[in-house]
Amino acid sequence: MPNRAQILLILGISLPISLCVAAGVGAYQILPWHIPHILLFHKDGFEVLLYVRFPRVLLSAIVGSVLAISGATLQGIFRNPLADPGLIGVTAGAGLGAAIWIVLIGGGFLSIWGVPVAAFAGGVLVTIGVWKIAQTQGRVLTVTLLLAGIALNSFAGAGIGLMTFLADEEQLRSLTFWLLGGFGGATWRVVAVTLPVATVGAVVLFRLTRALNAMSLGESEAYHLGVSTESLKRWAIFGVALTVGAAVSAAGGIGFVGLVVPHLLRLMGGADHRYLLPGSALGGAILLVLADLFARTVAVPAELPVGVVTALLGGPFFLWLLMKFKKEVVYG
Repeated sequence: MPNRAQILLILGISLPISLCVAAGVGAYQILPWHIPHILLFHKDGFEVLLYVRFPRVLLSAIVGSVLAISGATLQGIFRNPLADPGLIGVTAGAGLGAAIWIVLIGGGFLSIWGVPVAAFAGGVLVTIGVWKIAQTQGRVLTVTLLLAGIALNSFAGAGIGLMTFLADEEQLRSLTFWLLGGFGGATWRVVAVTLPVATVGAVVLFRLTRALNAMSLGESEAYHLGVSTESLKRWAIFGVALTVGAAVSAAGGIGFVGLVVPHLLRLMGGADHRYLLPGSALGGAILLVLADLFARTVAVPAELPVGVVTALLGGPFFLWLLMKFKKEVVYG
């Protein structure tokens, strides 16, 4: 069994290899070891790499990384391996924002940016709503936070259903593809907008590693160890809202990354968040880069939605987790 440093080293080596393989494989095949030569001397395939493949693989790595970090953080806050970024409503809120834009607004001078901006705003607003509902006398109980997230998730889901009902054929097609998630619209402009927001959120979450370790002992124990649990929850939810909001606004609804990756790393190297968060960042990036590679090559010239691929992987894994931890879920 490798130790934590070895696991991080393996992941750190695997990520650039995954990026190079994903950049080379596709309808226009480029051998990964030819990529440096093509870039240096502007050989055949230069435009494909620079304007099509690189933005796509980088965006998938960014999105996978922040989704996994967010999942690891929420699992630490809730002290539950079944926790997922969708729990606090940010994913459903982003979907509702995008659906409202596609169906009720659309077009106009913001047509290019409208969907991602509306998705990000929807995710953040729903997260703020969850926090406000869960707040009582200046304190936020994690159980109340979870229940508020479930309630607003249901509300946002109903809103998406209503928008689906109101949509015409073209709008319905756009909405369906966006909700299923994917990187077909990846450009350098999207990467440039997503990366700063995702980075700020990730930095916020990385600063919470020691407090999350204390939180794993229990909220009361963490408080007696000197951790401001209310501040921890506030900053954690803020960081998750930024990272997941940025990810969903760029790539649509991609689930299970934040559930699968942190738990696999926890099984391999333990629950120390000083290892778990960087490992999740690397592992999530690798997983989503490879999932996107599979999605766009398995049925050429068609392209599967990446959200479908991650759901096919994550669904059975979630059921396995549920069966393994069902006693903890029921009895706490």
